[in-house]
Amino acid sequence: MNYWGKLRVALLATVVFGASAGSAEQQAAHSGGAAPAAQDVAGLFAEGEAALRAGELERAAAAFKKVLAADPGAAGAYANLGVIAMRRQHWTQALELLQKADHLAPSVAGIRLNIGLVYYRQNDFRSAIAPFESVVRDQPESVQARYLLGLCYFFTERYGDAATVLEPIWTEESSDLNYLYVLGNAANKAGQSDLEERALGRFVELGRDTAEYHLLMGKAALNREENDKAIAELQEAASLDARLPFVHFNLGLAYLARADFEKARDEFLKDAEIEPDVAFDYDRLGVVYAYLQDDAKAEEDFKRALRLDAHLSSSYFGLARVYQRQAKYSLALEAADSALRMDANNANYHNLKGQILMRLGRTQEARKELLTATDLLNASRERRHNELNEGALPQPELTAEPKAQ
Repeated sequence: MNYWGKLRVALLATVVFGASAGSAEQQAAHSGGAAPAAQDVAGLFAEGEAALRAGELERAAAAFKKVLAADPGAAGAYANLGVIAMRRQHWTQALELLQKADHLAPSVAGIRLNIGLVYYRQNDFRSAIAPFESVVRDQPESVQARYLLGLCYFFTERYGDAATVLEPIWTEESSDLNYLYVLGNAANKAGQSDLEERALGRFVELGRDTAEYHLLMGKAALNREENDKAIAELQEAASLDARLPFVHFNLGLAYLARADFEKARDEFLKDAEIEPDVAFDYDRLGVVYAYLQDDAKAEEDFKRALRLDAHLSSSYFGLARVYQRQAKYSLALEAADSALRMDANNANYHNLKGQILMRLGRTQEARKELLTATDLLNASRERRHNELNEGALPQPELTAEPKAQ
């Protein structure tokens, strides 16, 4: 391997495996006498790493770009630039940079883990599965990768797979209520009664009267549409910890299901004050304001939700309904199409698009959309959700990432 090849490997090890900058320089020196330019690149990389650790993203990015100017094949520089883009929530740029790093260093699991996290943090759980699967395949002992993969399986309703991949990290995670809740529910859906009993038994034993326990019990009641029980559990959680993230969000969902729009609004606003970057709060606020006939606030909140999560199809759907009511049919159609790009099998989305096309005089296309909506409803084996609940309840409280082991 030539000098630059050795330097690339050394620098990549610095990024992915946490080696010191000194170790990279030492490996470079062992290559048979580093040229000054090569030593400068090693120093630039170390400077970028130090700046990244200190949160100085501009300085870090500048250093890694200089590394790439000298060595366009430096996978570690691409990987770290990808991490910087992730911290800035520039997801498209992060993905492009990490994919370049992965192409240059396909054997480094840490890069693929970050690719999965780019998708995960956008709630694109289906796309996150493949990179997480590859990490678990290469590093089956990685608790972080297993937990993330299990959550992705759970959120995409692959319950048997979720239980299978999560059970092996019981020793490390069985003191985590979220883990126990997900594992127990996945086991229930998969018909694994022994695992369900073990997980939920531990959940009750560990949780007892904690706010987190009542939050998750309230969520479980919400999923069963037991709204009175859900409200009681969630109010108990709030009394124990009024600033626990997602307690007020789930209370808002319970009040929304009861068409108590003012109380729902107040709860979503409380949660948004605690967790200002959670798109679901603004998505549901948009729904509330739409029912309160405040289209201006509904539009504002749906757009804010989409700025935080561009994959949130329900916000596009909400915008389409607002624009339809305002007779802004071209804007409504654009928003409905965006929702369908995210969820092509949603009967409500096809039905709304059909109504909009009718208003635009595009009768033949409208009938096709309405027929598709009817077919999807007829094919569904699940209970049809009413207008207040277009699909499965969002579960942001379960998406907290496991800590790296």
